[in-house]
Parts: sequence; structure tokens; C-alpha cells
Amino acid sequence: MTDLVADFLAYAERDRNRSPHTIARYRAVLAMVPDAGHATPEEIQVWWESRFDMSPGTRANELACLRSFYKWMGKYDHRPDDPTRRLDPPKVPNHVPRAIGSSDLERLLGPLSVDRLDVRRAVALGAYGGLRVSEAAGLDWADVDIESRRMYVRGKGQKERAVGLSPILLDKIAPQVRGNVITAGGRPISGQTLQRKVNRLMERHGIDHSFHDLRKRGASMALAKGMNPAAVRQMFGWASMETVASYAVVGDEELDRIAEAMV
Repeated sequence: MTDLVADFLAYAERDRNRSPHTIARYRAVLAMVPDAGHATPEEIQVWWESRFDMSPGTRANELACLRSFYKWMGKYDHRPDDPTRRLDPPKVPNHVPRAIGSSDLERLLGPLSVDRLDVRRAVALGAYGGLRVSEAAGLDWADVDIESRRMYVRGKGQKERAVGLSPILLDKIAPQVRGNVITAGGRPISGQTLQRKVNRLMERHGIDHSFHDLRKRGASMALAKGMNPAAVRQMFGWASMETVASYAVVGDEELDRIAEAMV
């Protein structure tokens, strides 16, 4: 790893408060480009063409990582140009969010996970609180206000937001103890470790979903029931209203009524 890349990663972690996952992603992408700090536009073009077999989403993410690096280089006068300037981000296909269904959620919160209460608490925080897996892993009881029914969650970019705490969610994550919520006061685990635990439980019981689909469920249901989109954006920690729009799909009941009207 060159000094420039190492300096950028240190800056991203220290000054920009990027998550360990984002830092790892930056490191992986920059390692793909030989001598990324001094790469020419032509060399970047060769690398870009070598990635054409990857999905549009992957390529868009890789280009964003590179551009963050070159933006930092320009800011600190390491180079005057951006060698990615000729590249156009790929168009990422839009997909209707496929949230986890009620029956699968009940299985994850029911007897199947009695012996995995840490995973059960994580599932509840995703489905009923809309937390990301890393946010669920890091939640501490000191950030949960029972009286006001609020959780104070630190999300992307270390930005804190308030999240409503419903009685059903409080019941699923109880009992309240000092320390980490997921591990019931034990040593916190990383978001990646928690993600693997949830994935293994879902795979074991034939549930074809991910932790993020729990979050999709909460957002889709809130919008379908007429909640204020701006308030939903704030609670879920999204940066733009465009993300909210992608979840504002027509509700199941409306779709059923439309289908019946066409008969």
C-alpha cells in the first residue's frame, strides 16, 4: 500500500468518520489499480474496461471509491487532475424493494431463534426499528430512552438520529441491562459478524432474504400507511428524498384492488 493510499485511508477514518466497512472497501478498490496515486487517465480507462463484466452496482461503487480518493488528492494538492474524469457512472437498474414477509419474520422472531437471542434482537431492531446491521450491532442501552420511547442511533458518517421505540420492539430486545443491546450487556460484536449470524439463521431455515430486507419492510410499511416521507427519511437516516421515493411503492391492498378492477 502506497503512502498516498495509506494517508487517504487515515483521513477517511479520522477526519471523515468513515465506517470500518467503507474503509475496507476503499482499500480493496484502490488495490485494484496499480500505483493509483499516479495513474494516468489511460491507465484508469484500461482498469475500467477490465471491470465491464461486473454488475452496474459494483462498478458504480468502485468508481465512487476512486473518485473519493482523487477528490482528497486534489484537496491536499497531491495532484491537480482527476484521472477518472472521462468515465461515466453505469446506470444502476431500479428494483422494487422486496421486503421480508410477515410469515418469515414471525419464524425469525419465534421458537426458531430462542437459542439465538442475540440474532433475534437484531432481527427485531431491523424490522421494527429500521436499523442497519452495523447500527444494531453497536446499539447500547445508554442510548435507549424508555421513558420517551426513543433510541439514539449513530449511523453513516457518525450522524446521530432519533428512532421511535414501539412497545413490541422494546419487548423483543428486553431485558434492559447495562451495555450492548444485542449481546445483553456482553462485549459488542461487529456489524459483519452480526450479518453473518443473521445470514446463517436465514439460510438454515430456507428464508431467502437478508438483514437489509428487514429494514425494507419497515420503510415500505411506514410509507404505505401514509407516514410523512420527510420524517421517514430522517428516521431511517437517508441522505436524500430520492431514496425515500424508491420505497414509496404502491401498497399490497391497492394493488389487489387495481387487479380486481381490471377483471
